Amino acid sequence: MVLVDGEFSEEKQYKILIVGEPACGKSSLVLRYCHDEFSRQYYPTGGVDVFLKRTLVEAQSVRLVIWDISGNALSSTLLDKYLYGAHAVLLTFDITNSTSFVALPAWYNAVLNITSSSSLGRPLISVIANKLSLFFLGDIEHQRAVPLDKQRKFVNENRLFLHSVSTRTGDNVALTFQRIIASLLGIKLSKLEIEANQKVVKAEVFVSHPHQHNTSTQTPSSICTIQ
Repeated sequence: MVLVDGEFSEEKQYKILIVGEPACGKSSLVLRYCHDEFSRQYYPTGGVDVFLKRTLVEAQSVRLVIWDISGNALSSTLLDKYLYGAHAVLLTFDITNSTSFVALPAWYNAVLNITSSSSLGRPLISVIANKLSLFFLGDIEHQRAVPLDKQRKFVNENRLFLHSVSTRTGDNVALTFQRIIASLLGIKLSKLEIEANQKVVKAEVFVSHPHQHNTSTQTPSSICTIQ
């Protein structure tokens, strides 16, 4: 029991797994959500890292146990142990890395095969598209390796939800977790709750001069707000 708005309320607890190929942003996603931190340095997860996070969703106290699973776990005999008791699984990929997206069906099928025989039932499965912020930081659309139509095709065929986030800026991270928790609770987020978890992100807007072809000479012209 926890005290919420002067009243004692039963705290819900959920186990969430974050899976996907190496270097697609799984650890960055957890660090951004749990500690509001981001690091440009890449440290591969060895096995599993576990994080705890308490939050409120529509006045309901929730305790999350978030498992950050190694990108090599797909071929590991421990994947079934990691998945045991999971309430939600986040299939994560990097929109600038086609390999991370191509591997999603293998991760999805592995989750289904392992949890289909579980008496605890199938977990909620969502798809997380990382590096959304890159497309607010200048004209770099050429870096997108996974077109949006392919993303939508995969989630529609498998009846999944797609969430686009930026672990670099934090854009949509908190809101994505709130939406997932709301689905687990069987409730709908209010407009007030959505607005409270939308992060305002400041990004530099770059203007390319018409007679300059070297992108290194581009200079920031202003600051825009992404919400």
